[in-house]
Amino acid sequence: MKKSALPDPFETARNTKGYGEMNDQNDPVTMILGHKDVRKCAHNWKTFQSGATPGRIVVPSEVNIRDTRQIPFEVDPPEHKGYRAIVEPWFKRPLEADYTAALTKQINAIVDEVLTKDAVEVVEGFSLRLQSRALTLLLNTPYEEAETWISWGTHVFRSEGNALDGEKANILYDYIDENISKAIENPGNDLYSMLLKATLDGKKLTREEIKGVVVLTFSGGRDTIVNAVTNAIAYFAEHPKSLLKLKNEPEIACKAVEELIRYFSPLTHMGRVVTGDTEVCEHAVKADSRISLCWASANRDARVFENPNEVILDRKINPHVGFGFSHHNCLGATHARQIMNILVNTLAEKVTSIDIIDYKENIEDLDEFKRKVGYDKLTVKFNGQ
Repeated sequence: MKKSALPDPFETARNTKGYGEMNDQNDPVTMILGHKDVRKCAHNWKTFQSGATPGRIVVPSEVNIRDTRQIPFEVDPPEHKGYRAIVEPWFKRPLEADYTAALTKQINAIVDEVLTKDAVEVVEGFSLRLQSRALTLLLNTPYEEAETWISWGTHVFRSEGNALDGEKANILYDYIDENISKAIENPGNDLYSMLLKATLDGKKLTREEIKGVVVLTFSGGRDTIVNAVTNAIAYFAEHPKSLLKLKNEPEIACKAVEELIRYFSPLTHMGRVVTGDTEVCEHAVKADSRISLCWASANRDARVFENPNEVILDRKINPHVGFGFSHHNCLGATHARQIMNILVNTLAEKVTSIDIIDYKENIEDLDEFKRKVGYDKLTVKFNGQ
């Protein structure tokens, strides 16, 4: 098996019973595995809610390390619609010409830099740096802030050897509080200032609501983008003809990005809390228990995707759920897609091949399943045109 391959550990369970089970800090989770069932449950917010105790819909649960509700991620309709309307235009800015030009300049710079080196550790030396620098555009904050964020590592709530790290989370909360206070004193054109000006039902957002949006912005698109970028580089390392194909057929870049997101599924799953006794996949679930929508499994469902375990860069029909589904589809998807599109085109233009020197896989322990989600470390050499 190739180093870049991500096996599908869910196939047998998906095809036989449609669900899996895992324990998470004594708050068990029923994992929904089939594409149709995942989409159906994602759409049914009345039965499977996001607006539960803050942190509980995340797997692993974050209830013990935070009480700030992430907005609009942890809010259900109809309130969800109002919050989403406030933030949606801001998160569509990556489509603007100036934003795209600035992001292209950032990505070109980091690719040019790694081409001069004999070895690059991709996770922290490329992907995290790229993600953090790009985030300065999304928040509309100074480029130099990226160095602070890079120092936090690949996940804002986790540290090495500790799945949930409350002390590390407090670093983020303190940072956000400080920047909200700065924006109150000196309003600018950044995300903090936009949220301070915003109103919902005629009222200003509270400080806690603003904090909830910003926490989501930092945490939701961090390790996911790092995983997407790192996995893509590993894939191109073992499939140099794919880089050549993208160079010769740049028009397929958008399809290629969607396919890479489908295959690698940077976020394995996301939870919901059950509002009343019901059934999923003919399996009883109790009120106040948890299910998870397993995006990674749904994206390998052979009933929907032909040859699901292959990367087909120009895949024609691709209803993947790598960015979620229904009203809670990923708020940062536009930003993530732009990063990946520009990166894919830049690599195709400037890189002929990538050599893998060393790697350590990142394996998620989901009790019944063990899933490779990416890499803890990936050292490569980029070879230029």
